[in-house]
Amino acid sequence: MTAAATTTTIVTGRAATRAARRHAGGSRGGEQLIGWVFLAPFLVAFALFLAWPILHGLYLSFTDQSLTGSGGGFVGVANYVEALGDPVMWGAFGNTVWFTVLSTVPLVVIALLMAVLVDRGLPGQWLWRLSFFMPYLLASTVISQIWIWIFNPQIGAANNVLKAFGLEPIAWLQDPAVNMLAIVIATVWWTIGFNFLLYLAALQNIPQQQYEAAALDGAGGWRQFWSITLPQLGPATTLIGLLQILASLKLFDQAYQMLGGLSSDTTRSIVQYIYETGFVGYRFGYSAAISYVFFAIIIILGVAQALITRRRKDVR
Repeated sequence: MTAAATTTTIVTGRAATRAARRHAGGSRGGEQLIGWVFLAPFLVAFALFLAWPILHGLYLSFTDQSLTGSGGGFVGVANYVEALGDPVMWGAFGNTVWFTVLSTVPLVVIALLMAVLVDRGLPGQWLWRLSFFMPYLLASTVISQIWIWIFNPQIGAANNVLKAFGLEPIAWLQDPAVNMLAIVIATVWWTIGFNFLLYLAALQNIPQQQYEAAALDGAGGWRQFWSITLPQLGPATTLIGLLQILASLKLFDQAYQMLGGLSSDTTRSIVQYIYETGFVGYRFGYSAAISYVFFAIIIILGVAQALITRRRKDVR
């Protein structure tokens, strides 16, 4: 091949390469544009219904905005200073934490036991799965009405059970000493089906070979449960616990409906106090500040949970 032909071939190859690169770049640009087009509906919805309300609420927390339309002037951190020194807010937060403790433990432990029973071959599995999960599909208003009747002091099933055991009837929703317990019982019955399904899915992902090997080594059912099942369910338990804590901290619907909108020092949750401050007391700015204080506390708890979980993994 002559030098001229070689030079021509090289030049032609370089031109083809540049053309291919331009075509590839154009293709990538077109693909990116198509990607942004598909993302646009989500981004618009995210901006309108999440980003903007968060930013606007943060702005309101620094003002004295009222529900009546008056106010709106900038007050700096005065709302936050008032919130941090508000004993009613801290009392409501304490009630919320107490509800979270009372509800999270049974919602994790009982859900695990239910999932183990079904996974171990309980007869009529489809019926148990349906009955355990069905209450979770009901609206909070339906759940509240069901349990208002169950906790009725005169004709409710709860007091009929107590009478059958020779115990005195209880004013479940009227007595401040036990009405939080009544809300916990209703919440556990209502939401335990979701945790049950998560545990059941995690149990079905445990390799059966581990149980077979343990059985060959002479391990019984309890030893297999403590040495195989529980360790394998560690990630699922962490996830369920975290989700349950976050859900319980948002207590409002069932408590508000079961108690007829009334609040007391023993049942007022932080979310209900935010509602009362903003929509009953008309103090939008102050209620926004309380909500962001509560949000900051949740973030701190979430970060602490993540750090503790990571430290446990590092130790192992």
